[in-house]
Amino acid sequence: MSGKTTTIQDPENMSTDPRPFAFDFSYWSHDEFKENSDGYLEPTGSKYADQTKVFDDLGRGVLDNAWKGYNCSLFAYGQTGSGKSYSMVGYGSNKGIVPIFCDELFKAVEEKRANAGADEEYQVTLGMLEIYNEQVRDLLNPKTINQKGGLKVRQDPKKGFYVEQLTSCSVNNYKEIDNKINDGTRNRTVASTSMNATSSRAHTIVAITFTQKTPNETGQSMTRTAIVNLVDLAGSERADSTGATGDRLKEGSAINQSLSSLGNVIKALADQSTGKKKVVVPYRDSVLTKLLQNALGGNSKTIMIAALSPADINYEETLSTLRFADRAKAIKTTATVNESPTDRLIRELREENARLMDMLKQGGLSPEQAAALIAGGGGGGGNSSNSEIEEMKKQLEEQVRKNQEEMENMKKTWKERAAESQVANSANMEEDNKRLANRKVVPHLWNLNEDPALTAMVVHFVNEGTSKLGNKKASPPADITLSGLSILPAHAVVTSKNGNISIKPLEKAKILVNGQRIIKDTPLHHNDRLLFGANNMYVFHHPQDEAKNLKEGKKTETPTFDSAHEEIAQKAGLMNTEGKSAEDMILQEEVVQMLQLVNEANAMSEELDKKVKFEVALISPQARGIKDGRTVVMVKMASQVNSNEWMWDKNKAINRKSLMQQIYQDFVSGEDNWDVPKEQDPFWEPADQEILVGTAHLHLMSLAHALDIEETLAITDYKGTEMGHMCVYAKPCTKDYQDLAEDDFVDEPNDQIGKNFYFILKIDNCRGLPQNIAKSRCKYKYYTDDKFTETNEMESMNPNFNFEKKYKQTPVTEQYITYLNNGSIVIEVWGRQKSDSQEGATSKGAAKPAAKQNANNTAQKKTDTKTSANDNKSKPAPAPAAAPAAAPVVKQDPKMAVELDNYKKRTNEAEGKLGSIQNQLAAKRKTGQTTITIDELEAMLGGGNGSKAGGGNVDNNRNENLGENTSKACVIQ
Repeated sequence: MSGKTTTIQDPENMSTDPRPFAFDFSYWSHDEFKENSDGYLEPTGSKYADQTKVFDDLGRGVLDNAWKGYNCSLFAYGQTGSGKSYSMVGYGSNKGIVPIFCDELFKAVEEKRANAGADEEYQVTLGMLEIYNEQVRDLLNPKTINQKGGLKVRQDPKKGFYVEQLTSCSVNNYKEIDNKINDGTRNRTVASTSMNATSSRAHTIVAITFTQKTPNETGQSMTRTAIVNLVDLAGSERADSTGATGDRLKEGSAINQSLSSLGNVIKALADQSTGKKKVVVPYRDSVLTKLLQNALGGNSKTIMIAALSPADINYEETLSTLRFADRAKAIKTTATVNESPTDRLIRELREENARLMDMLKQGGLSPEQAAALIAGGGGGGGNSSNSEIEEMKKQLEEQVRKNQEEMENMKKTWKERAAESQVANSANMEEDNKRLANRKVVPHLWNLNEDPALTAMVVHFVNEGTSKLGNKKASPPADITLSGLSILPAHAVVTSKNGNISIKPLEKAKILVNGQRIIKDTPLHHNDRLLFGANNMYVFHHPQDEAKNLKEGKKTETPTFDSAHEEIAQKAGLMNTEGKSAEDMILQEEVVQMLQLVNEANAMSEELDKKVKFEVALISPQARGIKDGRTVVMVKMASQVNSNEWMWDKNKAINRKSLMQQIYQDFVSGEDNWDVPKEQDPFWEPADQEILVGTAHLHLMSLAHALDIEETLAITDYKGTEMGHMCVYAKPCTKDYQDLAEDDFVDEPNDQIGKNFYFILKIDNCRGLPQNIAKSRCKYKYYTDDKFTETNEMESMNPNFNFEKKYKQTPVTEQYITYLNNGSIVIEVWGRQKSDSQEGATSKGAAKPAAKQNANNTAQKKTDTKTSANDNKSKPAPAPAAAPAAAPVVKQDPKMAVELDNYKKRTNEAEGKLGSIQNQLAAKRKTGQTTITIDELEAMLGGGNGSKAGGGNVDNNRNENLGENTSKACVIQ
């Protein structure tokens, strides 16, 4: 950023020219700052723009225009996490535009009031709303937050779109407006927890109405009104970056819908400003664009803040934001001073009310009147249905009420209104002051939220004695009320006795303390982290313990949302906090994100009785059939009806969770449409969708010596659990693909360089695949192949593929010999699972596939035996480095060494298989069983010892801390 120009460079194509974008201001706030003693970030260089500079450039202009009587709008747009909320609201001592604007406004109002004449009045009212999922919620009226369908958006021919029954609070000073905004933020926090959504998924609008009544030069009373809209938009995300493509996705939160509508409106307005004719501006496409109509293309002076992320991985999204802002630059608004004689305004309102009352008293609306009203409201004319007429009646009644209210407000003096609001505000002020005082001496819980602006907004005090914790359905009412996923009516009991605090979960309530699930009465200490249900995260604050720790010189770091969830992941065995690289840090963030998602998805599945369970799965590069690469975080969905499982990548899981939230919210709201058909159900996947059963690694070193390979390979899943076995052959051949002579063995692989080499690869069969697999096939890539080679798809859990393919390398190169010596062919086994009808009644009570039982038995036995078929390399045994002086030196035959190594692998496999069979037989004897079925015997023969190839540390026992939410395939090192 240089001056007014922002330049962006594609990090993946540095040869291209940078793209410059010119704006009125370009601010750099990434570095060149330091934190002073009170927490304010002040610049240490010329580049850094602090909050004061941003307000002086932008906010002060909004303030000046409000005093002149212009409508003003300021909205922040950008990617999630780019700093929109920081610019608008700020954090801690670094106050943003909204609080500084309010503070400066009241400073000036107080000065004016001190010298005001008898007919001068200055009035400020505040409204605060949130748009989530295309529904409007009044944040200053908690009773309407969970109202079904949200508040209605109406249209007035003169004023445009407005929210019906939106609370408008009179405020007399900065302290009152600050308390009201904090109340709104607190209600927003509770709503986001209840709705299972973060604040970045909703738009927030703070509407400040500033009215001045002053006499003009002739002594006539004039009213000047300015409506200031301060808008914090939801985070914008590109569809491809969130994985929206390729999966059936309607935007569960409707964020992209409203932001897309905003983009369409801005494009249409930009086209209008360039002289294009017949451009229709689609304000009606979303609630957001309706309410921003004045701000975007009407009577308003508007400023847009485009927040950018400096991270190179966000290049596409940053470029999109810059283009969006560049297009918005072309829009021209026509702002006028909103000033009229007060008496005339009252007279016009009285006349309009009389006209509306006459229409209502006539007993209904004529079709012509209804059509006129609809047309005036922005809809189409023509014939009107009865429902439209009824809707118009409601609008008339609402307009009469608002006009009457406005007339009464104009007649009242500022002192009368101040007295009325003082009664309401004083109670809130007293409660806030009491809460602040109590936080210094009374133990309490304060909330953690993904958005720092919503952290510590909800406080629950732990009073002496016993306090019951539960949801709103608790009877009698709970002392501490929580809302959200998996919160039971009677969830926990908190006991406070002589400064000692403990918590005890009730029934099957889920509570984690410092990342560990508790099942009995547990003491709490200062700064302990508690997770109630799926998404209620709190920190316990004990003032006496804190004072004691400070006295002893023990200073504990204040927990954050991220650190609390990292702790949960660590206790689950999914990460190691020591010696983390940059790649591990990225993986850690993904693990924490998916762990939250899995917790919430499981809670929703349980409440909706979807009979599926979710787990976090870490897939190592080796488990994906590649030598190098990064571990991938995925989510496994497992059916609780049968043994079917599906793997979702991160983006698909995020999208499915959005759809789950929509269904869950409909369920909580009592909507009938929550029980959708299975094809639209985000908790459902078709059974015949192909899944990766596992992989088998065929090492090729024997081919480098022109030796046959005849292997029974273990097929292992991402955790290293054996899912069956595969019979594979690789036979070196002559040019005509005939058998080689016995003496064609190659002592030194490099001797083949420059010659031609031929061999046949056969995949004979698979044995002992999981019982829920109905069909299967194999595919692999050999050497420099770009595409997979595939076998035919076969039915049965013991398929015979009888696949054969001939290969030739002419001539053999050094690179090819290196590939044979060190490489392997990774053969993937893909299968289609049986549906419920195919598995029949036995599937509901069926045991795990035998291969999985073998792995569990092996894990219980805690044997250290490893299956050599999965060793990374298979080399001839080296000759002894040095023999004792008295012993003769024996040169080992390389051919025999290779064959010996193959025998070792087969022997280890056989030992593992035998151990597995013995374990299963012993388990059957313990239960009194004396017979086995043919299927069980086949599964035993196909089973193994729980190979750990490519999967890292395996732990088949469920993790108690997370309630079966993790599959520990590998640990972040």
